[in-house]
Formats: sequence, structure tokens, C-alpha cells
Amino acid sequence: MITATASTLTMNEDIFKQLRDFIYEKTGIYVPDNKKYFLENRLSRIVKEKNFRGYEDYLHFLKYSAQRNDIARLFDAITTNETFFFREPQQFEVFSNNLVPQIIKENVQMGRKDIKIWSAACSTGEEPYTIGMILLEKTELVSIRKEIYASDISESVLMSARKAMYGNYSVRNIPPQYMAKYFKDSGGIYVLSDIVKSMVKFMNINLIEEKEVKQLKGIDVVFCRNVLIYFDDKAKKKAVSLIYDVLRPKGYLFVGTSESLHNITRAFRPTVINKVVVYQKV
Repeated sequence: MITATASTLTMNEDIFKQLRDFIYEKTGIYVPDNKKYFLENRLSRIVKEKNFRGYEDYLHFLKYSAQRNDIARLFDAITTNETFFFREPQQFEVFSNNLVPQIIKENVQMGRKDIKIWSAACSTGEEPYTIGMILLEKTELVSIRKEIYASDISESVLMSARKAMYGNYSVRNIPPQYMAKYFKDSGGIYVLSDIVKSMVKFMNINLIEEKEVKQLKGIDVVFCRNVLIYFDDKAKKKAVSLIYDVLRPKGYLFVGTSESLHNITRAFRPTVINKVVVYQKV
């Protein structure tokens, strides 16, 4: 087979549209017409490594020969994993100061002594570990079982999340008291404490795959932030509907501060708490 070179790695419009449709079908991620260069750049390394003659061969491979790890590598290549600890801190303040006390009160009244949180699209783990530290700092939760689930479609970022070792960029917004208590500086690499790591269960979940999402149930709060922006309206509606199903009655959903469910669903009631929009299951 001919080894692909830089000059051969151009993607014609037909193959672009077929690859885009394949990615959309599998992930819900929509690549717009003006992002052909994005797919070329992100996928060229795989095409070269596997000695495909071009993107057409790669598409054929994905459709007819690829194994689960090959599809996972495609997901890794096209997803963006920009994240850090305490991102959008106002949401965490509302979560900690307003939602958690209310949830615990309601759960105890129903005979539940637990709280279940799901970080959907958790990337390299900063979000669920932030949630873990916040819950550990709340002394009133000592006797409450804390379950944190964290999921992503990319296996490589989940592997990184499980290691829980971070650079300066990821930790730059962590309050000093949290840094001192939960991290060890190992030559500029910040290693998270085992007590926080042990709180989080990582899972590979595709947000538009019903059987994968429904592994979870009775969730009190879902953080699904800065991921729906990559979906078109149809995929957004499916993902939000599946999230709705795994939330307990009156459960809560956070999306990114720049996102809205306004034209996506009426199944959640938007509530503003301290200038933060929180969506509650109707």
C-alpha cells in the first residue's frame, strides 16, 4: 500500500461529507462545511500512521474494518479537551451553597443518605475532582454517601483523568487552601490526593447512546458544560432527553455559562440563583 504523504492528504468534498456524517452518526458532533481543514488536520496523523492512501481509505476502514479502539481514536482526534479546575466558579458556588443543602434535605426526607453527581464530558478530570473537593469541604456531609460519576467519549482523556496529575495551567484557579490540602507538588506536576481520586468513578459514555447513558440513574446534579456546543439541535435534544431520564425528580442540570437550552427543551425549568442559570427537571 502506498504511504500517504503531505501532498496526498487532501480531502475532497464528497469524502468530507461522508466522514462528517459518520462522525455525526456516532457522536452527535456536527462538523460544519467550513471546517474541512479541521478534519484534515486532526485525522492526517492517523492516515499516515496506518499507511492509508488517503481519507477515502480511512473512511472505508472505519465503516467496515475498524475495532472499538479505532473508533475511540477517531473520537480522541476530533474532540477538544480544554478544561481546568474551578472553571466557571460561580456555578460551583451555587452548587455548593444552594443546591447541595437543598438536595440533602430532600433526600433525607425520602430516606436517602446520599448525593449523586454526574460530570458528563469530564475530559481529563478537573471538573469531577473539583466537585469532589467541594463536597469534602462540607462538614455537614460527613455521614452522607458521596457518589461522583465522570464520563467522556475519549478513552485517552479518561486514562489521563485516572492518573490525576496536572500542570500549572490546570491548577491555576484552585484556591490556596485546596492546593495545600489536596495536592502534592512533584517538580511542577501537581498530584491529586487519593482521598479525592477515590470519590470519582470514570466511565466511557457517549451522550447520544441511550444504553450507555442509562447505566446511570437517580442522579441529583448533572454538569454537562461546554459540550453541547459541538452538537446540532437534533443531537442536543437527544442528549438532553437522555440526561433528563437519569436525573431524579427535580434534579438539576448545569450547562456552560455561554450555553442555553432555550430552543432545545421545555422539560427543564431555568432558575436564576445569584445570577447563575440552573436547569431543574420539571
